[in-house]
Amino acid sequence: MNRIHILALSSLMGAGIAMGQHADMDKCPNMDKCPMMQDHSMQKRGDQAMGFSHDKTTHHFLLSKDGGSIEVEANDASDAASRDQIRQHLSHIAKMFAEGNFKTPMFIHDQTPPGAEIMQRHKGELQYTFEQTERGGRVRFNTKNQDARSAIHDFLRFQISEHKTGDRTEI
Repeated sequence: MNRIHILALSSLMGAGIAMGQHADMDKCPNMDKCPMMQDHSMQKRGDQAMGFSHDKTTHHFLLSKDGGSIEVEANDASDAASRDQIRQHLSHIAKMFAEGNFKTPMFIHDQTPPGAEIMQRHKGELQYTFEQTERGGRVRFNTKNQDARSAIHDFLRFQISEHKTGDRTEI
């Protein structure tokens, strides 16, 4: 066996061991605490709430000095269906957030995201602007209120962590 075959075989064996740990998820004694199951449940609820597949799209949660943004784009430039669904969803999210309605992220994450309650209280001091991008869209969050801005940053940091986007958590 040459070196490449040994590396391939060891990779497959490692993957099999990792998969074996969760191969029969319904028998997991701590199902509610299983990170793989929690991620799967969140992604399933997200796909349902957003109307597009997380597998076909990329999310980014970006912090800025005046607030931040949520950006979602179709991975494939020719995927017009995902692009259009992203635009519809983000346009709707901008309107809901402006009304102080955070039911969608609460449903997706099965909890109230940090910062949401403060953003609700300061809804009159926050602006949510939807913009189309080439492959999807973004919602910009802006405010001059320091408490609301801190709440936006908390909200976006939570999203970065939950969705494992790798986006910066500092400005």
